[in-house]
Amino acid sequence: MKILPRISLLFIFISSSSGCLSPIALSRAVEVYDDAAIRAESKQLLTNIARAQHHEPLHFTRVSSIAATFNFSANAGATPALTGESGGLLAPVFGAGAAENPTFSIDPIASDEFTKRLLTPFSQHKLTLLLRQHFDIDLMLRMMAQEVHLHHTGQQETSGITSIERRRHKHRVHHNSLEPATLPAIVSDEKNYNEQFLPGIQLTKEQKHRLRNRQRIHLQQTAYHNNPSDRSGYEMFRRIVLHLSAIQDQKQLYAEPLTFERSWTIPASAISPEGLFQAIEKDFTLHHDEEKNSYTLSKQLPGPILITNYDPDILCCEERADLYNLINPWIENDVAFDIHPGYPGGEWPIRGAFRLRSFHTILNFLAHALNEQAEYYVEKDPRTPLIANNENPSHTLGLIVADKLPDGANLFTYSHGKYYAIDTTSANAHWNRNAFQLLYILFRLTVTDTKSLGLPITISK
Repeated sequence: MKILPRISLLFIFISSSSGCLSPIALSRAVEVYDDAAIRAESKQLLTNIARAQHHEPLHFTRVSSIAATFNFSANAGATPALTGESGGLLAPVFGAGAAENPTFSIDPIASDEFTKRLLTPFSQHKLTLLLRQHFDIDLMLRMMAQEVHLHHTGQQETSGITSIERRRHKHRVHHNSLEPATLPAIVSDEKNYNEQFLPGIQLTKEQKHRLRNRQRIHLQQTAYHNNPSDRSGYEMFRRIVLHLSAIQDQKQLYAEPLTFERSWTIPASAISPEGLFQAIEKDFTLHHDEEKNSYTLSKQLPGPILITNYDPDILCCEERADLYNLINPWIENDVAFDIHPGYPGGEWPIRGAFRLRSFHTILNFLAHALNEQAEYYVEKDPRTPLIANNENPSHTLGLIVADKLPDGANLFTYSHGKYYAIDTTSANAHWNRNAFQLLYILFRLTVTDTKSLGLPITISK
């Protein structure tokens, strides 16, 4: 009579044990698959750097899905005891098992996806998104920027901000007086303006002429390439990004989308259809001047990101117009900057724009730095403030290429008969870890588009 209760307890124990195994196995599977996916992508990045070093085609695959099926089983029984006085009693026998059947979907990155993800230059919005994650701007621009264009104007030293207490003005780019004008013409002109500022739109003949004329008369540009084989250009590029990094260390670097206001003056007699006002009231503001018997039609238009050493809200109308000329026409993969006298880092007043590159170009840059276009140490400009911890590594990403796996290496791959490992043992170990983390994030960022968040930020490490 005592055997039945014992068998019942046995089955209860087995049932509860198999129930405990399920969440434990699931938790372990998530950790293992997550770790495996990250290591696979990390090794893939290092392998492609090795391929680029040897001028071989780059190739990427992605794990699009992981499906794991778990089968749990349990069994129980009883058998006579073999020895002792209990030989006539039954002894419990039980067991449990778990089987895992993972299914991976691995797809190559090819055709249009390859072009979009790997060959398309990064947009300025992705750079500012990363700035919000407190990456060093020096590291980011060294990895992401192809070149920098410095702008030189005759009025650069005299125009601009004179005091942070300056009275705030309305941010107007220009004010047009239309005589006579119709509302449809205004809307048409607005569409032309939007096309000018939308990425991927070809410039009109008039815009190209205005750009050439502005460059010829008002603006001179000097391009400095982020390429060690161009020694003078590379060193100037490094000094400029170090200067921005020093301002960032002081938490005085701003990155904000500029907003411009366009306005038109329309005689009241030129406006008759009231329905047109209702159609545009969401986008435009309207002001009636009874004395002049005219209407002023205005609209706020978002502009590109501008990196500064001052709060852009202090800009007056003339200064905004000056910046408008600086960044017009807006190119999506350009990031403009304006370092002004009188503010942190203003000892070296510079303005211009960085041109961002594609992920494919980034890998080639890091690979060629291993031999034929090796990076080297560049001292900061004498006008640049102190840099936190004097952080200025010679290489954007420190890699070790060796016949033998380096001691302590945890991020590595084996390719072309060599071990390629992230240098995590030298004095620049922290920098190198951040650089590889940035490279990994950039690879992930190629998956999707990033739109402007429209939020002002002050950049700090």
